[in-house]
Amino acid sequence: MSQNATTAMRAAPHATPENRAALGKEARRRSPRSGHAVYTPSPDRPDPLSILQAQSEARVPELVPIRYARMMESPFRFYRGAAAIMASDLADSPVSGLRAQLCGDAHLLNFRLLASPERQLVFDINDFDETLPGPWEWDVKRLSASFVIAGRENGFDDDERARIVRATVRSYRKAMIRFAETSNLDVWYTKIDADLLESLASGRLQATKRGRKNLAHAIAKARTRDSLQAFDKLTETVDGRPRIAADPPLLVPAGDLLPDVKRSALERQFRGLIERYGRTLASNRRTLLEDYRLADVARKVVGVGSVGTRCWIFLLLGRDDQDPLFLQAKEADTSVLAAHVGASQYRNQGERVVSGQRLMQATSDIFLGWERVDGIDGKQRDFYVRQLRDWKGIAIPERMRPKDMQAFGELCGATLARAHARSGDRIAIAAYLGSGDSFDRALTSFAESYADQNERDHQALLDAVRAGRLPAQELPAA
Repeated sequence: MSQNATTAMRAAPHATPENRAALGKEARRRSPRSGHAVYTPSPDRPDPLSILQAQSEARVPELVPIRYARMMESPFRFYRGAAAIMASDLADSPVSGLRAQLCGDAHLLNFRLLASPERQLVFDINDFDETLPGPWEWDVKRLSASFVIAGRENGFDDDERARIVRATVRSYRKAMIRFAETSNLDVWYTKIDADLLESLASGRLQATKRGRKNLAHAIAKARTRDSLQAFDKLTETVDGRPRIAADPPLLVPAGDLLPDVKRSALERQFRGLIERYGRTLASNRRTLLEDYRLADVARKVVGVGSVGTRCWIFLLLGRDDQDPLFLQAKEADTSVLAAHVGASQYRNQGERVVSGQRLMQATSDIFLGWERVDGIDGKQRDFYVRQLRDWKGIAIPERMRPKDMQAFGELCGATLARAHARSGDRIAIAAYLGSGDSFDRALTSFAESYADQNERDHQALLDAVRAGRLPAQELPAA
């Protein structure tokens, strides 16, 4: 019998490690680890396309066809945009009753290289649009299924995919056990930096020679992806001043979207947004932000699942016109998890995203903040703000061989465990997982079954577009 996703098992405040471990072992009795192996669609499973359409109703209408087109490209691209569908499916799945702060969309491409405030390259979770407290198993299941789907697209056979998922889940389990034996401060200080990443790839994680070469290339490339690189790529000179170059419909300057509004009025509105958002930053970082002036604003299409949400990029300039800072303000709507685990404690959805990110990441962007704004249509919307690019490096699954994807899975599993250990009861979760491989084997079976479901849902989208029931507009890949 499974625990309800909204019901949490908790140890008494300041319980002993023994009592917390007992809670985890009790959870095994209530929800056996082997029970996670089964995925069977509910007889009253909501239509997955209806879930996507419900999300689209709140998005920019002219961008929705781009979202559907990107999700059509492959089952993995569909999966990236289908977090709401999987959240609905997981709502009926067995859970231990132990909770943690969830990413909510923990597929493999949301683990990547990032810059720390100390200018170190680290490996961490990147996307927190759906973050909320909930059953820790849901993040592990979404991660596991993403490796099966990516492995299928690479032509990996059943045994190769099974080894990848087992290694990923085993890495999560063993890392959680290590964190259960670690002091509170050491858990919070733990991070995976680039030096450790390289040493792991060349040693314990057993990546191929090509995989290690790809990793070295990714690390070098990530260090070039900053505001200066974005400045060179995204701007042009107009009347002697840098402006964001139009690339419609993917990148449209605000002045082109609102031709009837004077530029001075637009700039006042956006300057006010930046000023108000700056109040959510620490005082030292607010001072740094105040040293920049707003130069231009544009609407940008981002990602796969996020296409259609409102996303603005801001070009700010510092000491001169060659000292750029790009910020991204992305719309934050209610998490896809909320209907299944309960509403956020935060009234502002942007604050929900920022708080979840700060809780789960080892280190976060110094410009990470939030704001609520009045849109041009008169509706209030919540946004979170961060740097557009700051040494970001993303994995390319299609270039991975089975051993490389397994090594990457182990990194993702350990990283997710560290993120959950910061907010969940790591001792209870570790005791639930145990030293055996019952949970590893269960999720290997689950991931294959859910990948089958994802393929059926992807086909349903293809059929709907071809029948003219849903619109799709083909554009260059994200």
